[in-house]
Amino acid sequence: MKRNYQKELDQIIGKLDRKNQAPSLLLHSCCAPCSSYVLEYLSRYFRITVLYYNPNIYPEEEYFKRAKEQKNFIRQFWEKASEGGNQENYYRIEFLEGKYEKDRFYRMARGMEQLPEGGERCFQCYELRLREAARYARELEMDYFTTTLSISPLKNADKLNEIGERLAKEYGVPYLVSDFKKREGYKRSVELSREYQMYRQDYCGCVFSMEERRRARESVAPVP
Repeated sequence: MKRNYQKELDQIIGKLDRKNQAPSLLLHSCCAPCSSYVLEYLSRYFRITVLYYNPNIYPEEEYFKRAKEQKNFIRQFWEKASEGGNQENYYRIEFLEGKYEKDRFYRMARGMEQLPEGGERCFQCYELRLREAARYARELEMDYFTTTLSISPLKNADKLNEIGERLAKEYGVPYLVSDFKKREGYKRSVELSREYQMYRQDYCGCVFSMEERRRARESVAPVP
């Protein structure tokens, strides 16, 4: 039977509410737009530290552009909550930037360069980033870890949760299961991107996805 990750998350949050707890959560984020809805949603229940660890991103200036946008959104989100008198509804969000280990990503991708986006290369990339999130979560003694990646309609939530739960056993930190695209989470992230005037990239991040997106655009370009 296919699991309903949103229902499972609801049950976890429901128990937290009843116990009046605010557990800590290490949230891996791929970019500010994808994190927007997730932070709006989860910062009501968790004390979140956002980990920006994405060695897959190409080129280098794109990596730093996205990291800056992530920091800006966290700051603007809190400022807006404060201005509206709503800060009591949210827990303060911390930010942590990982290392830009692009060589680590290319070693991982070796031999899978020609695979289409959404396949095994992407699954290995999920694990690369989630493993770092699990490592940080253990080091910081967080109560949970998870990722924003499942908000994308192009990302495999089943695979993400499978990897997360396996790493949870390995690192001894519970993985917060999720499928953030549910309940119009992706739609809300688009709305928030517009509201905060965020930079919203048109490819996942790596050079392979960038080239695949370029070829797709060229294939539908009008013939002069």
